[in-house]
Amino acid sequence: MENINIDRRKFIGSASLISIGLLLSQKSVVAQESPVNIIKKAAATAKIEITKLRGNLSVLEGSGGNILVSTGKDGKLMVDGGIGVSKPNMSAALAKLGNAPLKFLINTHWHFDHVDGNLWLHEKGAAIVAHENTLKNMSRTIRVDDWNFTFPPSPKGALPGKTFADKESMTFNGEDIQMRHYAPAHTNSDISVYFPKADVLHVADTWWNGHYPFIDYNTGGNIKGMIAATNHNIGHSSDKTIIIPGHGPIGNRNQLIAYRDMLVHIYDAVKKLKQQGMTVEEVIKAKPTSTFDAKWGTFIIDPTFFTRLVFKGA
Repeated sequence: MENINIDRRKFIGSASLISIGLLLSQKSVVAQESPVNIIKKAAATAKIEITKLRGNLSVLEGSGGNILVSTGKDGKLMVDGGIGVSKPNMSAALAKLGNAPLKFLINTHWHFDHVDGNLWLHEKGAAIVAHENTLKNMSRTIRVDDWNFTFPPSPKGALPGKTFADKESMTFNGEDIQMRHYAPAHTNSDISVYFPKADVLHVADTWWNGHYPFIDYNTGGNIKGMIAATNHNIGHSSDKTIIIPGHGPIGNRNQLIAYRDMLVHIYDAVKKLKQQGMTVEEVIKAKPTSTFDAKWGTFIIDPTFFTRLVFKGA
């Protein structure tokens, strides 16, 4: 895992990604241990932070990606389920939001830090909804090279029971919830989830607010798709929209625009150098991300790693 340079203090200090940095260390990375294993171990004791939004919506941070919860007369609905070993703390956090039973779980894509909790949440009563590619990816063995990890097929109880190809909607707790599939971006299975009454949009891992994002080329992700998805998100939000990223703090449209501009600038710079015949190592030495590193490059995906990801799709 030579591409990952983890700043342990910053990881611990940011609840928005996983808040479980106690087991993340440079020693673990050097030893070639996959960050998947490290994150899962640390998630067992991760504190879950609750942020109330508009109406009956709340965000839970601390187990995998940012989780959105709707609570009301129809029960509870979750957007993403975090990591399975967080079950005790996640259960306590959900209980703080009231006694309404859990009815639905929407997966924004297939990655473990968003779907690893599927099994216990399904056993708790949640019907799982996702894009059809999330089901396909969870049903097979997948190697993610940049995580140094091979994912086995998920157990049957963890798999989405209802899938869709392009758009889906459902009425729950007074909201006409809208789900839309992006063209391949972070993966080939990404969706957005919009609550129009509250004007809250969950864009999942198409946006890492304040951080360079991971792009999973093993399941169809690519930098051009990330830019297209971000433009889509900007076009489907307003200055009043609360926007939930997959990782990083709850944000707004202006922050999303700044993220898009960063992606475009770095993509254009890397593409130009690649077209000149430079190798990936030569491009890294040219530091095409330097203008943005102080703001965006101090977390899990460091400048070198992000340059490699962009180079693959440039």
